[in-house]
Amino acid sequence: MSQIREDFLWVEKWRPSKVADCVLPSDLQEPFLEYVESGKVPNLIFAGKPGTGKTTIARALCNETNTDYLMVNGSDEGRNIDTVRTTLNQFCSSVSMTGNRKAVLMDEGDYMNPDSVQPALRGFIEKFGNNVSFIFTCNYLNRIIDPIHSRCAVFDFIIPNNEKPKIAEQYLHLCEKILQSENIEFDRKVLVELIMKYFPDFRRVLNELQRYSASGKIDVGILSSLEEINVGQLVDCLRGKKFSEMRKWTNQNLDQDSTRIFRKLYDNLSSHLKQQSVPQAVLIIADYQYKSAFVADQEINLVACLTEIMVECEFK
Repeated sequence: MSQIREDFLWVEKWRPSKVADCVLPSDLQEPFLEYVESGKVPNLIFAGKPGTGKTTIARALCNETNTDYLMVNGSDEGRNIDTVRTTLNQFCSSVSMTGNRKAVLMDEGDYMNPDSVQPALRGFIEKFGNNVSFIFTCNYLNRIIDPIHSRCAVFDFIIPNNEKPKIAEQYLHLCEKILQSENIEFDRKVLVELIMKYFPDFRRVLNELQRYSASGKIDVGILSSLEEINVGQLVDCLRGKKFSEMRKWTNQNLDQDSTRIFRKLYDNLSSHLKQQSVPQAVLIIADYQYKSAFVADQEINLVACLTEIMVECEFK
């Protein structure tokens, strides 16, 4: 099943397996190349925006140092303390098949409970530190507790302004290579516009390219679609009460003007709600749209709005 998925998703199919092939600022890439050369991977925290290469680098480091690793998703199984304890105990207590160090990759570590799961992980770092490295990826560094901070080398996946043109150009060349390999016709100007819209989220760029490539070409016809907000995906999250997925959707759509998002919700939600829930949804949307003019953090405001709709409204 995982092989089928990797063959289908471009973000997996074209994920670099070597650190040198990852698109990163040179100052950020250099210490990772040194880890590869030494063959040793320390405890690490990778912080930064989605799609900037944190998980890719973590996996590439393990791949090139021949390190067996366990991937745990902090927004999924990583939220359950019992699951984490059982899974990590089994993995960390066993002997590596290669005889080398092992690694635990805590993806989206900032989603893990800071009062239960994260303190438990601190204990695992201390208990198994002699033969297991721990690598955390996160969007928000301040959501990782200090005792884990102090036991890891921290890297911020930030692209300096003076390197953004160079990185964007590397993204462009990589996208061209992928589209040519997938036999997809493309307009280079449209490709540039797509990259600049989602920069530096290269994962989002690839996902959008794959979505629009279904027609066999990437041309000016997709430009109007780039401004569309995928409400259907959001509705699936709300209907299934998938809070973590809803937060991800929110984060991915923050490049949109908040007024447009609220308007899109107002125009579309009624067709997915039971009739008695429509007035309540309208009032919730109106309340949070008003608040959006005053709040400092639009993400928190939108997540609060969607959470209230998720809890209070009934979907068809």
